[in-house]
Amino acid sequence: MQLTNTPEERISGIIEAQRAYFKSGATLDPKFRKEMLQRLAAGMKDWESRICDALRIDLHKSYQEAVLTETSIVNEEIRTHLQHVCRWSRPQRACTPLKMFPSRSRIVKEPLGNTLIISPWNYPVQLLLNPLVGAISSGCTAILKPSPYVPTVSRVIEEMVSSIFEERYVAVVQGNRDVNSYLLSQRFDLIFFTGSPSLGKTVMKAASKYLTPVILELGGKSPCIVDRKADIRTAAKRIAWGKTLNCGQTCIAPDYLILHSEVKDEFIREYKLAINELHGENIQEDEHYGRIVNAKAFERLEGYLSNGDVIFGGQRDRESRYFSPTLIDNVPLDSPVMTEEIFGPIFPIVTISDNNFIDKVVEFVTSREKPLALYYFGSERDGREVVRRTSSGGCCINDTIMHIANAKVPFGGVGNSGMGHYHGRESFEAFSHRRSLITTGTWIDLPFRYMPYRMFSLVKKIL
Repeated sequence: MQLTNTPEERISGIIEAQRAYFKSGATLDPKFRKEMLQRLAAGMKDWESRICDALRIDLHKSYQEAVLTETSIVNEEIRTHLQHVCRWSRPQRACTPLKMFPSRSRIVKEPLGNTLIISPWNYPVQLLLNPLVGAISSGCTAILKPSPYVPTVSRVIEEMVSSIFEERYVAVVQGNRDVNSYLLSQRFDLIFFTGSPSLGKTVMKAASKYLTPVILELGGKSPCIVDRKADIRTAAKRIAWGKTLNCGQTCIAPDYLILHSEVKDEFIREYKLAINELHGENIQEDEHYGRIVNAKAFERLEGYLSNGDVIFGGQRDRESRYFSPTLIDNVPLDSPVMTEEIFGPIFPIVTISDNNFIDKVVEFVTSREKPLALYYFGSERDGREVVRRTSSGGCCINDTIMHIANAKVPFGGVGNSGMGHYHGRESFEAFSHRRSLITTGTWIDLPFRYMPYRMFSLVKKIL
């Protein structure tokens, strides 16, 4: 299946219609927002099988993985917002200092307005629809731009959205980077982008023309640290799961390994066993093991194999885009596999043998760009020390990936891995403006603030 670019004239018409619809005030009532969230929830239920079938076609995702990593996350987000949107939308009281008497202070939540959501191909459902939940909850309109690299999923999403919402409220536009360029040349009140750091810079540059705020959910090289105090068998299994989920094509996948020299051989042995336990002896036949998204990405991954010594895996099939879980050792630290986000099942190994392991790990991690995730396996005390002395979008101690599963904690990047957060209340706040409101009584009008500032010495004492 190949998607056709949405014509620029139609995109312009949708933008104008959404501007007019937002200005009408139709989206402001929390009851309306709840109704729209309920429609989306019903649509997710009705379209789940078609969504999962499309994910199978485009990414070879099994039904179970599609539910676990895509639809269930969106459904949980909808439930969270349905439960809390009315409370989140209420004005909040704020303390008012004596110098402002007889005023009262409030914080009012208002929707930012007309928004653009651009999603990538690796998790094409949750990374498009989770931000949409925040847009609906806060009272915004939204134009959704899915990835052309997963055309079956993108088409199903378009059909689902058009069956649920009016185009003047939520609409899907399709196409390649030409469509992205045209969208980014238009004026929005917020742009929510998930993708690579390089494209994030393009989005931010385009948004600067109108001083449009942006939320950038990017990526980077997320380190996975295995200390000598780690439960090696458990660590290997959890790391193998996190690395092979969606065939490694996950923005928060562990990107490279930092192994303590004392446990290196044991970890490699347990990692191989864990891969076989998760995916069987014949990984290519495993229904739960995904495929590389396209030939270009496949060729990029093949190029990484020459950056070191392949000590496990390396099997691949170009026609089906199968790429086996792979370990690479003796990797130069300035090689592409150690400087570019891998986005695949290849795992380069960095070995640290110094007695001051934590210090060396911190030095190594902080010498590079801030990653979207950081994973540490070892004692909780040492893990907290690593977290304290480093920076990343999110982190796990003795686990991988799972910080994305809790809607009650923020998800987002920092530095090169992004800016802004979402999930749960963070999503509502991301699409909202916190507006200050001061209400001053007229039953008294104190003269101290007026020129010529009589009794200023007394007033100065309470300022």
